[in-house]
Amino acid sequence: MLSRLREQIWADWIWFPEGYGWADLTDHDGKVYPKTQDLWATIPIALCFLVIRQIFERTVATPLASILGVTDKKRVRASPNPVLEPYFCSTSKNPTQSSIEVLSKQSGCSVRQVQRWFRRRRNQERPCKLKKFREASWRFTFYLVAFFAGLAALIDKPWLYDMKQVWEDFPKMPLLPSEYWYYMIELGFYLSLIFSIASDVKRKDFKEQIIHHVATISLISFSWLVNYIRAGTLIMLVHDSSDSFMEAAKMFNYAGWRNTCNIMFTTFAAVFIFTRLVILPFWIIHTTCVYPLTLYRPFLGFYFFNGLMFVLQALHIFWAILILRMVVKFLPGNHIVEDERSDKDETESEDEDGGHEKLQNGHAQNGHAQNGFTPLNNNHSKKD
Repeated sequence: MLSRLREQIWADWIWFPEGYGWADLTDHDGKVYPKTQDLWATIPIALCFLVIRQIFERTVATPLASILGVTDKKRVRASPNPVLEPYFCSTSKNPTQSSIEVLSKQSGCSVRQVQRWFRRRRNQERPCKLKKFREASWRFTFYLVAFFAGLAALIDKPWLYDMKQVWEDFPKMPLLPSEYWYYMIELGFYLSLIFSIASDVKRKDFKEQIIHHVATISLISFSWLVNYIRAGTLIMLVHDSSDSFMEAAKMFNYAGWRNTCNIMFTTFAAVFIFTRLVILPFWIIHTTCVYPLTLYRPFLGFYFFNGLMFVLQALHIFWAILILRMVVKFLPGNHIVEDERSDKDETESEDEDGGHEKLQNGHAQNGHAQNGFTPLNNNHSKKD
């Protein structure tokens, strides 16, 4: 029963153009083709990335943070409270005004004391600047190395310059060693992001990041299985081209280097928009979605692959809107980009009436962004 179901799911007509099938991906005459079992290698690679990351953050990122002057301001901890703590953990971190008044009576504290306690308690859970700097340093290093490694692997390939070559002899395109390692390392890295997502800093676009990671892993894995590898290498190169600038901007932001941060972020915005909203849809997606129709009749695998591409493109548009909002904020003369996707610390001197209004609306002052694509806080005093 299971064997028959598997045969139906992986039938040639579903995943390949008419006249082609899995038999075309059998090694012969010294030519090697991608295989399903190859993907298992990405799990130990992902685990290695997790170990390397811990070593990197301790031996490289932490000393670098010290050199750049990344410091965490001291946070006043909320005093233990048997009434407010259970409410904070199980009901809401941002109680409404009516709830605050009820909690005030139950705890024997004044309304202002309850508000102050919740501000301090929320700040306790926000990640420290050093943690965010270490994460940004790790991603910056990977994206930078991955981009140049991918460029080195593709610089002599004809499909980098003529994208129609992506479909030349498809699906009978032999696998090159550079393509194998490029795929395994990229997929292993994104798997490591999934493994570490519970301990990483959570952004406002956390759900979108999960969708992005899952779509990326699915896209890379599927393109490997059906030998869409040439298109896959172009997609990975485009994605890696801008991310290092974003991570660099975050690093300088956490260090308080305002001018450098703004320069890096502006560069990131320009590269991101050009690669994700111009090159990807009008060159690569056109090559994977429109051009193949002149060669083959559409098949299910064609729709599946391009469906994942459109999911990624929708996420790129979502992030581009956040990026443009941040650019618009500092173009008129603001000193630093304000992060649209990360939380900022709440100060003890917040106006109480303003605090009441925010609590009534059910949220505190927020604003960060990630790799996807990350946040920039507006609470530093240093300048370049």
